[in-house]
Amino acid sequence: MTDNADRIRPKLADLRDVETVYQPAEDSRLLAESVATEIAAGERVLDVGTGSGYVAHTIAKTSGAAVVGIDINPNACRQAASAGVPTVRGDMFDPFQTASFDVVVCNPPYLPTPPDQEWDDWMEAALSGGADGRAMVTPFIRGLGRVLTPEGRAYLLISTLTDPDAVEAIAAEEGFDTRVLAEESYPFERLLVLALTVD
Repeated sequence: MTDNADRIRPKLADLRDVETVYQPAEDSRLLAESVATEIAAGERVLDVGTGSGYVAHTIAKTSGAAVVGIDINPNACRQAASAGVPTVRGDMFDPFQTASFDVVVCNPPYLPTPPDQEWDDWMEAALSGGADGRAMVTPFIRGLGRVLTPEGRAYLLISTLTDPDAVEAIAAEEGFDTRVLAEESYPFERLLVLALTVD
């Protein structure tokens, strides 16, 4: 019965006439451009929540690093793969072995979203950071140490709406030092690229 209902019910994204894959925007550009020059040729890089593959493609093209994207959205995986990004469908770090990457980058959903304003489709997963904006940020930081090499590092894009102090506190709990690598101001927020290194 559920299967039939799922086949009949139209996708909310179709009704709203929006994309089902997050497309490059100011945050994507800021992350890709600020991080690409920090990465060396031959380093192994993971782009978590790769979306269209823009960040991964930019890093690979600029640095010569070996970049892999991961996304839970099958539409994003197809789009990133069509842009030339080797892509895995999965949940964050689950498919990867310990100490697999020298660098991990992520442009997570970071906008705080009240539960009554959320919807159930792929763009929801790409945009909503949950009630505090850290629904993906927190598990990203908590799982990061397992997949990084001992000298590895990560780059995480957040907003001032995500509460940078809270994000830095979570990182410190997991043994990471944080510094602001790049930032850009907009009318209601500031976007920050945080560099996370092992303390």
